[in-house]
Amino acid sequence: MSYTPRYPARSEFVQLRQTGYHLLHWGDPGLPKLFLLHGWMDVAASFQFLIDALPQQWHVIAPDWRGFGQSQWNRESYYFPDYLADLDALLDHYQPDGAVRLVGHSLGGIVASLYAGVRPQRVAKLISIEGFGLAATQPEQAPDRLRRWLDENRRQHDFHTHSGLDAIATRLIKSNPRLSADKAAFLAPWVAEGSDAGAKYRSDPRHKMVNPILFRLEEAKAIWRQVTAPTLWISSDATWLESLLKETPQQFAERKACFTRLEEVSINDAGHMLHHDQPELLAQALATFLFAA
Repeated sequence: MSYTPRYPARSEFVQLRQTGYHLLHWGDPGLPKLFLLHGWMDVAASFQFLIDALPQQWHVIAPDWRGFGQSQWNRESYYFPDYLADLDALLDHYQPDGAVRLVGHSLGGIVASLYAGVRPQRVAKLISIEGFGLAATQPEQAPDRLRRWLDENRRQHDFHTHSGLDAIATRLIKSNPRLSADKAAFLAPWVAEGSDAGAKYRSDPRHKMVNPILFRLEEAKAIWRQVTAPTLWISSDATWLESLLKETPQQFAERKACFTRLEEVSINDAGHMLHHDQPELLAQALATFLFAA
């Protein structure tokens, strides 16, 4: 049995920066716009459970990032600045004037937070769900990183073919044990293409390659200090982010201190995929922040 959406999405395909983008829309186009940005190896449809819990007072627009879901793949590697430029083009396409409301999860939260510092006049409110940057790197890591990237470019990359969409749903539950069987069955055809005869993830397997460009924390902090929008940082009670960043509480506090108008909410009994695990509590936190003066 699959999950039945309370508010089904509408698909659209557009060209953004010479790339075919797939987007989902929810809500009346005449309502205020809310942009949702998914995380790494995820898709726009992943927000469906959150949408069904949100007050229907928004026109929600969520893209599949390039190389994910039904959006076009790159011919070569993926570079982080492209996500910023794609977001810039997306906002110009759907809301060319005024400031927007951005919500990002994980990778999407990193992109949204950086964009809000690069173009502060374009962001009215910023919500980052477990997306506060990556682990700090050191210049000494650059030679090995580039060598690894060159080596990976010599190989053919592909995802394993699963026995069918049921197997994809099982794999999704393995990755997130909190995900119910009906929600996993709903997500399976969005994240993978196939039938009972076989299914393969839609995402470009080159996303698995190491990024040749190091994450430079001090540069990210300089950008975050330019953010003027009220910012909501939402985290779970899991340890996923701590394991990723490998920072002391003081170091993590230094990241948060870069945002001058920061509020924090922690949601219990949830993992990294809060929009799957606790969509009602997440929707409540978003609505409270978005409707605040």
